[in-house]
Amino acid sequence: MSRAAVPGLPSRHPIGEQLPALYADDDFAQRFTAGLDTVLAPVFTTLDNLPSYFDPRLAPAADFLPWLASWVGAVDDPRWPTGLRREAVARAVELHRLRGTRRGLTEALRLVLGVSAEVSGDGGAVWSRTAGGELPAAPAGEVLVRVWPQGGEAVDADRVRALVRTLCPVHTVCRVEILPGPPADEGK
Repeated sequence: MSRAAVPGLPSRHPIGEQLPALYADDDFAQRFTAGLDTVLAPVFTTLDNLPSYFDPRLAPAADFLPWLASWVGAVDDPRWPTGLRREAVARAVELHRLRGTRRGLTEALRLVLGVSAEVSGDGGAVWSRTAGGELPAAPAGEVLVRVWPQGGEAVDADRVRALVRTLCPVHTVCRVEILPGPPADEGK
């Protein structure tokens, strides 16, 4: 993660102009400091724009965006379009907060794969309020995830299943159905 020299990038404060009068007319001193200006200009430009490096919507995608993604635990797949990578980093905290919930699963499927989803079932967790007490009857432990394309694109079933496996809580059994379009009861 380095900012390389940018050809023609001017220094906002050339060192040669700040030299004492003794060196102002010295050709060697001016050429030497001009070389330093060329080396330091990208550093000063980076520091002047530092806040934009921490904004996922503005950070350089080639090297800084993956670093930001690692800071917030966001998924960053270099094969994704840059806009999608930026949104994944920007929404990482929100998606972590929703992880393991119905909304979190549908939002992640929409963001990462561009599909609509409907999640039904509760996952089957049971507990007793009394230590050593009788457990209630076990509910159905299956979560059904129904997925359909948002546009005319086909849904990659393997990627959907892999993402659902990653995001569903470990104690749940998740079943995925790929639909050609929205379910008949959608919008009721």
